[in-house]
Amino acid sequence: MQAVVLAAGEGTRLRPLTEEKPKGMVEVAGKPILTHCFEQLAELGADELYVVVGYRKEAIIEYYGDEFEGVPITYSHQREQLGLAHALLTVEEHIDDDFMLMLGDNVFRANLEDVVNRQRETRADAAFLVEEVPYEEASRYGVCDTNQYGEIVEVVEKPEDPPSNLVMTGFYTFTPAIFHACHLVQPSNRGEFEISDAVDLLLASGRTIDAIRMDGWRTDIGYPEDRENAEERLIEERGEVVNGADETGGEDAETAASEES
Repeated sequence: MQAVVLAAGEGTRLRPLTEEKPKGMVEVAGKPILTHCFEQLAELGADELYVVVGYRKEAIIEYYGDEFEGVPITYSHQREQLGLAHALLTVEEHIDDDFMLMLGDNVFRANLEDVVNRQRETRADAAFLVEEVPYEEASRYGVCDTNQYGEIVEVVEKPEDPPSNLVMTGFYTFTPAIFHACHLVQPSNRGEFEISDAVDLLLASGRTIDAIRMDGWRTDIGYPEDRENAEERLIEERGEVVNGADETGGEDAETAASEES
């Protein structure tokens, strides 16, 4: 299955970490965020990677070249950051079948394979990994409303009055029908072409989109503290020391002190 990674954003909220590098190249636990993305997509069976780049794109292209662990990479340039639907259209000519879509500023340790498996079933036109959050936080995200069968019936971007507390996480599977919907999207109040609006157009055309509830965790690396949180969780999973450790899991102060004495 082909995989698309959106990595064109500037990452202004991550400054100073992104002053001289794109968001996707910010390191988490010793690896760029994009490496975490590519590793997981390769494990899910991606046979081609299409990476949408923009801000300081040269850093990404020079670092990864034309393949990642044997999986070929094709780059597409989003010249203006006008939203996720706009970014997705830059790879339209390359996609000819069902594909995975991952936002390149997320670190996942979750059941992504359940989303891919659902896409392979004939009844699903698309599938999203969704996460339950407190209702008071739902308005920060794209919120999904579902029916009794777990199918998405509406997606609302950052609503003042959320219809549910299920939010999109940044991992999706689609058929190429999403591109036609993206072409029909009009700019939102933010002046962007929103992926949530494209999804609503798919739903209006009678497509079936399944919500797969997340089992595990993910972190959207939007602020420096998000990076620190993801890093601590990854290091803990590796069984390394967190307090006092560097990004590669160095010694903590107590161990160092005991060796000096």
